[in-house]
Amino acid sequence: LMNAAVAQNVEPALIAQHCDSVSMCFSKGLGAPAGAVLAGHREFIAEAWRVRKLLGGGMRQVGVLAAAARLGLEQAEATLRRDHDNARCFAEGIQELNLPLFSVNLATVETNIVMVNITGHWPSPAEFCQRLQAVSEEELAETSQAVSVLMFPWSAHTVRAVWHRDVLTHDTELAKNKLEFVARKCQE
Repeated sequence: LMNAAVAQNVEPALIAQHCDSVSMCFSKGLGAPAGAVLAGHREFIAEAWRVRKLLGGGMRQVGVLAAAARLGLEQAEATLRRDHDNARCFAEGIQELNLPLFSVNLATVETNIVMVNITGHWPSPAEFCQRLQAVSEEELAETSQAVSVLMFPWSAHTVRAVWHRDVLTHDTELAKNKLEFVARKCQE
């Protein structure tokens, strides 16, 4: 919800206005260690509260978690916008490489998620992700850096990359360089 609101430059309430209920996790893009909020009609919340108690849910002394969630909400726009900008920079970097191994549809990069299309039969998305994560002696010798990039093989021809508050602009540049290194090695 918060990523969509920041990307569209609107208040979250505008997006949620047609929903009966909304659940939002504070530990995702907002960076809190834990916590979520559930909003809806009074009757719905009363029933959710009853079921939570029935199932034994509840925590004591969660003020420190609430403080982290509040801080995450207060910093959400700046933090999430930075995540979106980094994702966009990464996607544009892939386009600039103009390599036949992979591509990105820049029109689909609206938030902190980049879907990378693997355009050949080799490497597979899983193998591509393994190569991005691994650090070899060859990489160290050629680039003087040990960079491990975690991406997720999303489908038979797609890899998913997601930015969050702990991935900085410098990290994004390192990831682009690692992607270029892996792509070059796959082409050899």
